[in-house]
Amino acid sequence: MVTGTHGKTTTTSLLTWVFEHNGLNPSYLIGGIPNNLGQGARFTDSEWFIIEGDEYDTAFFDKRSKFVHYLPEVALINNLEYDHADIFESLESIKTAFKYFIRLIPRNGLLLANGDDANLAPLLKVTHCPVKRFGLGEGNAVQAFNIRYGPTATEFEIPSFKFHTNFVGEINVRNALAVVACAKHCGLKNHQIQAAFDTFKGIKRRMEIRGISGGVTVVDDFGHHPTAIRETLSALRIKYPTQKLWAIFEPRTNTTRRNVFQAELASAFVDADAVVVAQVARLELLAPEERLDPARLMVDLKALGKDAAYLPDVDAIVDHVGKGAQGGEIVVVFSNGGFGGIHGKLLERLGRR
Repeated sequence: MVTGTHGKTTTTSLLTWVFEHNGLNPSYLIGGIPNNLGQGARFTDSEWFIIEGDEYDTAFFDKRSKFVHYLPEVALINNLEYDHADIFESLESIKTAFKYFIRLIPRNGLLLANGDDANLAPLLKVTHCPVKRFGLGEGNAVQAFNIRYGPTATEFEIPSFKFHTNFVGEINVRNALAVVACAKHCGLKNHQIQAAFDTFKGIKRRMEIRGISGGVTVVDDFGHHPTAIRETLSALRIKYPTQKLWAIFEPRTNTTRRNVFQAELASAFVDADAVVVAQVARLELLAPEERLDPARLMVDLKALGKDAAYLPDVDAIVDHVGKGAQGGEIVVVFSNGGFGGIHGKLLERLGRR
Protein backbone atom coordinates (compact mmCIF):
# COMPACT_ATOMS: atom_id res chain seq x y z
CA MET A 1 0.00 0.00 0.00
CA VAL A 2 1.26 3.47 -0.94
CA THR A 3 0.53 6.41 1.39
CA GLY A 4 1.83 9.90 2.14
CA THR A 5 0.88 13.51 1.55
CA HIS A 6 2.38 13.80 -1.95
CA GLY A 7 3.05 11.44 -4.83
CA LYS A 8 0.68 8.64 -3.85
CA THR A 9 -1.05 8.35 -7.21
CA THR A 10 2.14 8.58 -9.25
CA THR A 11 3.95 6.04 -7.09
CA THR A 12 1.03 3.61 -6.99
CA SER A 13 0.53 3.87 -10.75
CA LEU A 14 4.21 3.30 -11.49
CA LEU A 15 4.44 0.39 -9.05
CA THR A 16 1.34 -1.21 -10.56
CA TRP A 17 2.78 -0.86 -14.05
CA VAL A 18 6.05 -2.49 -12.93
CA PHE A 19 4.05 -5.51 -11.78
CA GLU A 20 1.73 -5.51 -14.81
CA HIS A 21 4.55 -5.11 -17.33
CA ASN A 22 6.29 -8.12 -15.81
CA GLY A 23 3.27 -10.40 -16.09
CA LEU A 24 2.13 -10.43 -12.46
CA ASN A 25 -1.43 -9.30 -13.29
CA PRO A 26 -1.96 -7.35 -10.05
CA SER A 27 -5.23 -6.14 -8.65
CA TYR A 28 -5.04 -2.42 -7.97
CA LEU A 29 -6.93 0.56 -6.57
CA ILE A 30 -5.57 3.98 -7.59
CA GLY A 31 -6.88 7.49 -7.03
CA GLY A 32 -6.20 8.49 -10.63
CA ILE A 33 -6.09 7.11 -14.17
CA PRO A 34 -2.73 5.70 -15.28
CA ASN A 35 -2.43 6.06 -19.05
CA ASN A 36 -1.00 2.55 -19.40
CA LEU A 37 -3.97 0.95 -17.62
CA GLY A 38 -6.90 3.15 -18.66
CA GLN A 39 -8.78 2.74 -15.39
CA GLY A 40 -8.26 3.34 -11.69
CA ALA A 41 -9.17 -0.10 -10.34
CA ARG A 42 -9.09 -3.75 -11.30
CA PHE A 43 -9.56 -6.98 -9.41
CA THR A 44 -7.85 -10.19 -10.54
CA ASP A 45 -7.04 -13.59 -9.06
CA SER A 46 -3.39 -12.54 -8.58
CA GLU A 47 -1.76 -12.72 -5.16
CA TRP A 48 -0.71 -9.08 -5.61
CA PHE A 49 -3.00 -6.18 -4.65
CA ILE A 50 -1.53 -2.67 -4.93
CA ILE A 51 -3.54 0.07 -3.21
CA GLU A 52 -3.25 3.83 -2.86
CA GLY A 53 -4.05 4.55 0.79
CA ASP A 54 -5.53 7.92 1.72
CA GLU A 55 -5.47 9.57 5.16
CA TYR A 56 -8.70 11.46 4.43
CA ASP A 57 -11.80 10.39 6.36
CA THR A 58 -13.78 7.35 5.27
CA ALA A 59 -17.33 8.77 5.27
CA PHE A 60 -19.48 11.32 7.05
CA PHE A 61 -20.33 8.62 9.61
CA ASP A 62 -16.76 7.28 9.90
CA LYS A 63 -14.09 9.90 10.54
CA ARG A 64 -11.23 7.42 10.63
CA SER A 65 -8.70 7.64 7.82
CA LYS A 66 -9.48 5.40 4.86
CA PHE A 67 -6.20 3.55 5.14
CA VAL A 68 -6.92 2.11 8.59
CA HIS A 69 -9.48 -0.20 6.93
CA TYR A 70 -6.76 -2.00 4.97
CA LEU A 71 -4.31 -4.61 6.19
CA PRO A 72 -1.04 -3.93 4.36
CA GLU A 73 1.80 -6.41 4.28
CA VAL A 74 4.13 -3.86 2.68
CA ALA A 75 3.38 -0.23 3.49
CA LEU A 76 5.11 2.66 1.74
CA ILE A 77 5.04 6.21 3.13
CA ASN A 78 6.34 8.85 0.71
CA ASN A 79 6.26 11.90 3.00
CA LEU A 80 4.16 13.60 5.66
CA GLU A 81 2.88 17.19 5.78
CA TYR A 82 -0.13 19.05 7.09
CA ASP A 83 -3.18 18.85 4.82
CA HIS A 84 -6.96 18.32 4.96
CA ALA A 85 -7.67 21.20 7.34
CA ASP A 86 -11.34 20.23 7.48
CA ILE A 87 -10.45 16.84 9.01
CA PHE A 88 -7.20 17.34 10.91
CA GLU A 89 -6.63 20.16 13.36
CA SER A 90 -2.83 19.97 13.27
CA LEU A 91 0.19 18.14 11.90
CA GLU A 92 0.24 16.12 15.12
CA SER A 93 -3.25 14.78 14.45
CA ILE A 94 -2.11 13.62 10.99
CA LYS A 95 0.90 11.94 12.57
CA THR A 96 -1.47 10.12 14.92
CA ALA A 97 -3.46 8.78 11.97
CA PHE A 98 -0.25 7.50 10.38
CA LYS A 99 0.80 5.93 13.70
CA TYR A 100 -2.44 3.92 13.68
CA PHE A 101 -1.75 2.91 10.09
CA ILE A 102 1.79 1.76 10.88
CA ARG A 103 0.47 -0.44 13.68
CA LEU A 104 -1.42 -2.49 11.09
CA ILE A 105 1.79 -3.76 9.46
CA PRO A 106 2.47 -7.35 10.56
CA ARG A 107 5.72 -8.66 12.00
CA ASN A 108 6.52 -10.41 8.73
CA GLY A 109 5.66 -7.31 6.68
CA LEU A 110 7.70 -4.21 5.87
CA LEU A 111 7.45 -0.46 6.37
CA LEU A 112 9.19 1.42 3.54
CA ALA A 113 9.55 5.08 4.40
CA ASN A 114 11.16 8.28 3.14
CA GLY A 115 14.22 8.55 5.37
CA ASP A 116 14.76 12.21 4.43
CA ASP A 117 11.42 13.42 5.82
CA ALA A 118 11.75 15.06 9.25
CA ASN A 119 8.03 14.84 10.01
CA LEU A 120 8.04 11.13 9.31
CA ALA A 121 11.19 10.27 11.29
CA PRO A 122 9.58 9.99 14.78
CA LEU A 123 7.00 7.52 13.44
CA LEU A 124 9.65 5.08 12.24
CA LYS A 125 10.88 4.16 15.72
CA VAL A 126 8.85 0.97 15.83
CA THR A 127 9.88 -2.59 16.65
CA HIS A 128 6.80 -4.60 15.70
CA CYS A 129 7.77 -4.77 12.00
CA PRO A 130 10.89 -4.27 9.85
CA VAL A 131 11.58 -0.71 8.68
CA LYS A 132 13.58 0.21 5.57
CA ARG A 133 14.33 3.82 4.63
CA PHE A 134 14.73 5.16 1.10
CA GLY A 135 15.84 8.61 -0.01
CA LEU A 136 18.55 10.84 -1.41
CA GLY A 137 20.50 11.34 1.81
CA GLU A 138 23.18 9.16 3.33
CA GLY A 139 21.98 6.65 5.86
CA ASN A 140 19.08 5.41 3.76
CA ALA A 141 19.06 1.68 3.03
CA VAL A 142 17.99 2.45 -0.55
CA GLN A 143 19.73 5.63 -1.67
CA ALA A 144 19.65 7.42 -5.03
CA PHE A 145 22.85 9.14 -6.08
CA ASN A 146 24.47 10.58 -9.22
CA ILE A 147 21.10 12.11 -10.12
CA ARG A 148 20.99 13.77 -13.54
CA TYR A 149 18.02 15.98 -14.35
CA GLY A 150 17.11 16.62 -17.97
CA PRO A 151 14.21 18.37 -19.72
CA THR A 152 12.57 15.09 -20.77
CA ALA A 153 14.14 12.44 -18.54
CA THR A 154 15.98 11.81 -15.28
CA GLU A 155 18.65 9.30 -14.33
CA PHE A 156 19.66 8.09 -10.88
CA GLU A 157 21.75 5.27 -9.52
CA ILE A 158 21.59 2.81 -6.66
CA PRO A 159 24.73 0.81 -5.83
CA SER A 160 23.93 -1.97 -8.29
CA PHE A 161 22.16 -0.21 -11.17
CA LYS A 162 21.49 3.01 -13.09
CA PHE A 163 17.80 3.79 -13.65
CA HIS A 164 16.42 6.00 -16.40
CA THR A 165 12.92 7.48 -16.15
CA ASN A 166 10.77 9.62 -18.42
CA PHE A 167 9.85 11.82 -15.45
CA VAL A 168 11.39 15.18 -14.55
CA GLY A 169 12.09 16.72 -11.16
CA GLU A 170 13.31 15.61 -7.75
CA ILE A 171 9.92 14.54 -6.45
CA ASN A 172 9.66 12.00 -9.25
CA VAL A 173 13.11 10.63 -8.43
CA ARG A 174 11.77 10.00 -4.93
CA ASN A 175 8.60 8.39 -6.30
CA ALA A 176 10.61 6.15 -8.63
CA LEU A 177 13.07 5.25 -5.86
CA ALA A 178 10.17 4.19 -3.64
CA VAL A 179 8.93 1.94 -6.45
CA VAL A 180 12.41 0.45 -6.84
CA ALA A 181 12.61 -0.31 -3.11
CA CYS A 182 9.17 -1.91 -3.02
CA ALA A 183 9.50 -3.88 -6.26
CA LYS A 184 12.90 -5.29 -5.28
CA HIS A 185 11.52 -6.37 -1.91
CA CYS A 186 8.75 -8.20 -3.78
CA GLY A 187 11.28 -10.13 -5.86
CA LEU A 188 11.58 -8.11 -9.07
CA LYS A 189 14.98 -7.47 -10.61
CA ASN A 190 16.49 -4.14 -11.60
CA HIS A 191 16.21 -4.84 -15.33
CA GLN A 192 12.53 -5.77 -14.94
CA ILE A 193 11.85 -2.50 -13.13
CA GLN A 194 13.73 -0.51 -15.78
CA ALA A 195 11.78 -2.19 -18.59
CA ALA A 196 8.56 -0.97 -16.99
CA PHE A 197 9.99 2.54 -16.47
CA ASP A 198 10.81 2.64 -20.20
CA THR A 199 7.19 2.03 -21.16
CA PHE A 200 5.35 4.03 -18.48
CA LYS A 201 3.09 6.70 -20.00
CA GLY A 202 2.23 8.76 -16.95
CA ILE A 203 -1.06 9.63 -15.25
CA LYS A 204 -3.90 11.87 -16.25
CA ARG A 205 -3.83 15.26 -14.53
CA ARG A 206 -0.21 14.94 -13.41
CA MET A 207 1.77 17.41 -15.54
CA GLU A 208 -0.46 16.30 -18.42
CA ILE A 209 -0.14 18.34 -21.61
CA ARG A 210 -3.70 19.07 -22.68
CA GLY A 211 -2.75 20.71 -25.95
CA ILE A 212 -0.78 23.38 -27.79
CA SER A 213 -2.70 26.28 -29.28
CA GLY A 214 -1.39 29.52 -30.72
CA GLY A 215 2.07 28.20 -29.84
CA VAL A 216 1.18 28.08 -26.12
CA THR A 217 1.38 24.76 -24.26
CA VAL A 218 -1.44 24.15 -21.74
CA VAL A 219 -0.62 21.75 -18.91
CA ASP A 220 -3.07 20.24 -16.42
CA ASP A 221 -1.94 19.33 -12.90
CA PHE A 222 -3.83 18.10 -9.85
CA GLY A 223 -1.51 19.99 -7.47
CA HIS A 224 -3.32 21.85 -4.72
CA HIS A 225 -0.93 21.77 -1.74
CA PRO A 226 1.91 24.35 -1.69
CA THR A 227 4.56 21.62 -1.75
CA ALA A 228 2.94 19.88 -4.73
CA ILE A 229 2.68 23.19 -6.60
CA ARG A 230 6.30 24.07 -5.85
CA GLU A 231 7.62 20.64 -6.89
CA THR A 232 5.58 20.59 -10.10
CA LEU A 233 6.75 24.07 -11.08
CA SER A 234 10.32 23.08 -10.27
CA ALA A 235 10.00 20.08 -12.60
CA LEU A 236 8.41 22.22 -15.33
CA ARG A 237 11.24 24.73 -15.02
CA ILE A 238 13.68 21.88 -15.73
CA LYS A 239 11.52 20.78 -18.66
CA TYR A 240 11.12 24.33 -20.02
CA PRO A 241 14.23 26.18 -18.79
CA THR A 242 13.89 29.36 -20.85
CA GLN A 243 10.18 29.70 -21.60
CA LYS A 244 7.87 32.01 -19.70
CA LEU A 245 5.88 29.89 -17.25
CA TRP A 246 2.33 30.86 -16.26
CA ALA A 247 0.67 29.27 -13.22
CA ILE A 248 -3.11 29.39 -12.79
CA PHE A 249 -4.31 28.24 -9.37
CA GLU A 250 -7.80 27.47 -8.09
CA PRO A 251 -7.96 27.56 -4.25
CA ARG A 252 -10.63 24.88 -4.07
CA THR A 253 -9.68 22.37 -1.37
CA ASN A 254 -10.72 22.66 2.24
CA THR A 255 -7.09 23.44 3.08
CA THR A 256 -6.26 26.06 0.44
CA ARG A 257 -9.55 27.91 0.96
CA ARG A 258 -8.34 28.52 4.49
CA ASN A 259 -5.36 30.62 5.63
CA VAL A 260 -3.45 27.55 6.86
CA PHE A 261 -0.77 28.10 4.19
CA GLN A 262 -1.24 31.86 3.77
CA ALA A 263 2.45 32.57 4.42
CA GLU A 264 3.78 29.60 2.42
CA LEU A 265 1.56 29.83 -0.64
CA ALA A 266 3.32 32.68 -2.44
CA SER A 267 6.73 30.98 -2.23
CA ALA A 268 5.23 27.84 -3.83
CA PHE A 269 5.16 29.82 -7.11
CA VAL A 270 8.86 30.72 -7.05
CA ASP A 271 9.52 29.05 -10.43
CA ALA A 272 6.56 30.70 -12.19
CA ASP A 273 6.93 33.98 -14.05
CA ALA A 274 3.23 34.94 -13.95
CA VAL A 275 0.60 33.76 -11.46
CA VAL A 276 -3.17 33.94 -11.78
CA VAL A 277 -5.29 32.99 -8.77
CA ALA A 278 -8.97 32.23 -9.21
CA GLN A 279 -11.61 33.37 -6.78
CA VAL A 280 -11.46 31.30 -3.59
CA ALA A 281 -14.18 28.66 -3.79
CA ARG A 282 -17.09 28.90 -1.33
CA LEU A 283 -15.32 31.58 0.65
CA GLU A 284 -18.58 32.71 2.26
CA LEU A 285 -18.86 29.37 4.07
CA LEU A 286 -15.76 30.12 6.17
CA ALA A 287 -15.44 32.46 9.11
CA PRO A 288 -13.45 35.60 8.18
CA GLU A 289 -10.59 34.65 10.50
CA GLU A 290 -10.25 31.26 8.75
CA ARG A 291 -10.24 32.45 5.13
CA LEU A 292 -7.33 32.70 2.76
CA ASP A 293 -6.65 36.39 2.19
CA PRO A 294 -6.33 36.90 -1.60
CA ALA A 295 -5.25 40.55 -1.25
CA ARG A 296 -2.33 39.56 0.97
CA LEU A 297 -1.44 36.73 -1.41
CA MET A 298 -1.24 39.24 -4.29
CA VAL A 299 1.02 41.51 -2.23
CA ASP A 300 3.30 38.58 -1.34
CA LEU A 301 3.49 37.38 -4.95
CA LYS A 302 4.30 40.84 -6.29
CA ALA A 303 6.96 41.24 -3.60
CA LEU A 304 8.60 38.16 -5.11
CA GLY A 305 8.60 39.87 -8.49
CA LYS A 306 5.70 37.90 -9.95
CA ASP A 307 3.20 39.25 -12.42
CA ALA A 308 0.18 38.33 -10.28
CA ALA A 309 -3.58 38.71 -10.71
CA TYR A 310 -6.59 37.61 -8.65
CA LEU A 311 -9.52 37.15 -11.04
CA PRO A 312 -13.15 36.29 -10.27
CA ASP A 313 -13.96 33.49 -12.70
CA VAL A 314 -12.80 31.25 -15.53
CA ASP A 315 -13.87 33.64 -18.30
CA ALA A 316 -11.85 36.50 -16.79
CA ILE A 317 -8.80 34.23 -16.43
CA VAL A 318 -9.09 32.97 -20.00
CA ASP A 319 -9.35 36.54 -21.30
CA HIS A 320 -6.34 37.65 -19.21
CA VAL A 321 -4.11 34.78 -20.30
CA GLY A 322 -5.38 34.94 -23.89
CA LYS A 323 -4.25 38.55 -24.13
CA GLY A 324 -0.96 38.05 -22.33
CA ALA A 325 0.49 34.66 -23.29
CA GLN A 326 2.77 34.54 -26.30
CA GLY A 327 3.84 31.70 -28.56
CA GLY A 328 6.39 29.40 -26.94
CA GLU A 329 5.12 30.03 -23.40
CA ILE A 330 3.76 27.45 -20.97
CA VAL A 331 0.50 27.69 -18.99
CA VAL A 332 -0.02 25.20 -16.15
CA VAL A 333 -3.39 24.95 -14.45
CA PHE A 334 -3.48 23.75 -10.83
CA SER A 335 -6.82 22.42 -9.60
CA ASN A 336 -8.24 19.28 -8.05
CA GLY A 337 -11.57 19.85 -9.81
CA GLY A 338 -12.94 20.57 -13.26
CA PHE A 339 -12.28 24.32 -12.91
CA GLY A 340 -15.12 25.22 -15.26
CA GLY A 341 -13.55 23.52 -18.27
CA ILE A 342 -10.73 26.06 -18.25
CA HIS A 343 -8.29 23.91 -20.24
CA GLY A 344 -10.52 23.67 -23.29
CA LYS A 345 -11.50 27.32 -23.03
CA LEU A 346 -7.85 28.36 -22.88
CA LEU A 347 -6.95 26.28 -25.91
CA GLU A 348 -9.90 27.68 -27.87
CA ARG A 349 -9.10 31.28 -26.92
CA LEU A 350 -5.38 30.95 -27.65
CA GLY A 351 -6.15 29.43 -31.03
CA ARG A 352 -8.22 32.35 -32.35
CA ARG A 353 -5.98 35.28 -31.56
